[in-house]
Amino acid sequence: MPSPVTLRTISSKAALYVPNFKSIITRSGITSSLRAYSSKLYTKEHEWIDVKHSVGTVGITDYAQSSLGDVVFVDLPKVGDVVEQFGHCGCLESVKAASDLYAPVSGKVIEANTKLTSEPGLINKSPEEEGWLCKIELSNSSELKSLLDKKAYDSFCKESKGSH
Repeated sequence: MPSPVTLRTISSKAALYVPNFKSIITRSGITSSLRAYSSKLYTKEHEWIDVKHSVGTVGITDYAQSSLGDVVFVDLPKVGDVVEQFGHCGCLESVKAASDLYAPVSGKVIEANTKLTSEPGLINKSPEEEGWLCKIELSNSSELKSLLDKKAYDSFCKESKGSH
């Protein structure tokens, strides 16, 4: 069975075959449409989760990493740990402060990004891609309904900035 076609798949394939694809879509305004499509969900504690086949990849948002400053230490959950939605699952330390990590869903940790142990700065460089924290096998997918989509999360961040 062929894999489903997504905007991400189309844009990455087109980039292979069309010279200057990235600059073409940037000038045409298509980039904002591609960026608007997101399967990620967010928490009010600034974690994100991207779920594929009942496994969620978890990380912190760009908003969170910029608020934290340079991340210098990461304490990730261990493979096999069982986490509860919004329960403590790790810690990040930056030059500014320490910040607890909370699981956006309940489930079992099946992978941790051990690259962050030696390169915690990946969280600052690529918080929503290479700087992911862990992967959780969801135990209750209905919990996803309590998370924010991209538009709601962006509004929440905007409101939070305005209230300070």
